[in-house]
Amino acid sequence: MTLALLTASAVLEAQTPVPAPVGPDSSNLMSRPIKPLPAFFMSLAVPGWGQARLDRKLTGAIFVTIEGLSLGMSVKTIRELKYLNRVAADSARIEGKRSQRQDWLILIGFNHLFAGLEAFVATQLHNFPADIKFQVAPLPGGGLAAGASIPFRIR
Repeated sequence: MTLALLTASAVLEAQTPVPAPVGPDSSNLMSRPIKPLPAFFMSLAVPGWGQARLDRKLTGAIFVTIEGLSLGMSVKTIRELKYLNRVAADSARIEGKRSQRQDWLILIGFNHLFAGLEAFVATQLHNFPADIKFQVAPLPGGGLAAGASIPFRIR
C-alpha cells in the first residue's frame, strides 16, 4: 500500500503543469501615457489637450474654461475697439480699449504656456506616489499646526 501511494504521488508530481511565464505587471503598462515634450506641445497648441491625454479632467477643464473666457472677452474688446474707431471716439477711450485687448491677448498666451508646462510636469510626475498625507490640527493656545508626510524609497 505504501509503495502504491509513493508511486501515485510520483506520477501526480510529474503531471504538475509548468507555470506560464509571468508577463510584465499590468499595473505598470501605463507607466507614462505620453512623453513630456509631446504633452507640452499638445497643451501649448490647445490648452487642455495634454491634460485630457493624461486623464486629468479637472485641470484640463480649467484651462479650457480660461481659454474660452479669454477668447470671448478678447473678441468683445476687439469689436468695441472697432466701434470706437468707427465713431471717432475720444483717443483716451481708444487707448484704454487697446490696452484691454492687449491684456486679454497676453492672458491667452499665458494660458497656453501654463497649460503646456502643467502637462509637461504632469507627465514627469505621472508615477508619483499618491500616499502623501497633509495634516492640520488646532493648537491648544490658538493657532494651527500643519504637517506633511511624504514616503520615499532609497535604492
